[in-house]
Amino acid sequence: MFPADVLEDASRLLEILRAKRRFLATAESCTGGLVAGAITAIPGSSDAFFGGFVTYADDAKTGMIGVDADLIKHHGAVSEAVAHAMADGALRASGADLALSITGIAGPGGGSPHKPVGLVYIGTASVFDAPRVERHFFGDIGRDEVRLASLRAALRLLQEAAA
Repeated sequence: MFPADVLEDASRLLEILRAKRRFLATAESCTGGLVAGAITAIPGSSDAFFGGFVTYADDAKTGMIGVDADLIKHHGAVSEAVAHAMADGALRASGADLALSITGIAGPGGGSPHKPVGLVYIGTASVFDAPRVERHFFGDIGRDEVRLASLRAALRLLQEAAA
């Protein structure tokens, strides 16, 4: 189901988490649970993966992980501020040690000149380190490709954050 490189990255992430005795939670919007899916494709992932929140709608972001509705209204769901709040919210709601957030515009519609299709923010929050948000622009390469590129970038960022 997932490309070999994605499964290798997910497996490497789990090895790092196990070695550090840390648990991960995810909050995904434009990827719709792909990160959680890739991680749970690896046997034994439950010893390092708490679970994931698929917070596709704005109401899910506010209701499930506590993102402030005014933050979304002011910055938009696809923003650095919301990615940061999603990661923090997933960390708090799960009790995990490390959390990931992804919010973006996968397309084909929904983009604007200020926030074009292919814009994705990926964030981490941790009980051990400072939060981090990366801005990625993958371009209008197609919905599936934006989601796959986001998954790959997220797994790499998580490996760095977990280490």
